[in-house]
Amino acid sequence: MITASNKYEYFSQIKTILENQLMMISESAEINYGLQFQVRFENKQGLIRVYESKKGVRHDLSQVKDEELLGLIERALSNGKQSFEIKPNKVSEKNNMELSKIDSLEEIIGADESGKGDYFGPLVVAAVFVNSDTYSTLKDMGVMDSKKLGDDQIKVLAGKIKKICPSSLVVIGNAKYNDLYEKIKNLNKLLAWGHARAIENILSTVNCRFALSDQFGDESLINKALLDKGKEITLFQRTKAESNIAVAAASILARDEFVNRLHKLSIKYNVTFTKGASTKTVANAKKFVSMHGSKELNNVAKLHFKTTDQII
Repeated sequence: MITASNKYEYFSQIKTILENQLMMISESAEINYGLQFQVRFENKQGLIRVYESKKGVRHDLSQVKDEELLGLIERALSNGKQSFEIKPNKVSEKNNMELSKIDSLEEIIGADESGKGDYFGPLVVAAVFVNSDTYSTLKDMGVMDSKKLGDDQIKVLAGKIKKICPSSLVVIGNAKYNDLYEKIKNLNKLLAWGHARAIENILSTVNCRFALSDQFGDESLINKALLDKGKEITLFQRTKAESNIAVAAASILARDEFVNRLHKLSIKYNVTFTKGASTKTVANAKKFVSMHGSKELNNVAKLHFKTTDQII
């Protein structure tokens, strides 16, 4: 049973379940008494709302008009074997209070990834160490969640961040990604492995007691993947972790590296690979297969995406 006490935790749990079914989930937006967010699967999309009241938290699927998509979502949530009629609890409230103090820490490692929802290109995980000295500098530079920045802004900021902060990049190329996914069959475990390696790389150069990443699965996944040095830190996960300057900086480095790698793939194969997993992506993939053959997809795409079924 999910022990979430508010709409943000509730959204995070639904997001994790649906992303495990390879659905694309947008950022949540505030509405009266709750949140709403878009769910996209192949060429279908719908709107899910989450409402919070004194009685607890609930979700509303009435705005998912496509019956096939609605059925997929209902089955995914049902198969999650988790109750979504959630009542506030004191333990979660205490945890939220602890999480709220993270932004006041003088030293922290932030970790984030890019490429998770993109059919083409690698999965990139970045980690950045921020202390009281670099915090103000990053703030003045305009460091924020990479989703709010254009590629040109990200490129400039990434160069500056690398100069002033200890950082680490873990790039899982497509061939390796497909091999790992075939073995573990779980995207969250793959993400946890990447986050753990990026954090460990930072800890080999600096001493730090705390790390923070976005909430993408059970916190224990990263903890289990950490090696000896990483076992000594306190790891936090929370929704919208990019509001923390260290995670925001990591999101910028990860996105910049992903865009660079995708561009290099485009040059190598003479195909303009698009981001995301839209109908345009399918058209790109079909062009690629006609030029290079379906077997070569293993080196440029994440094959477990449903997009592959539309191409081959």
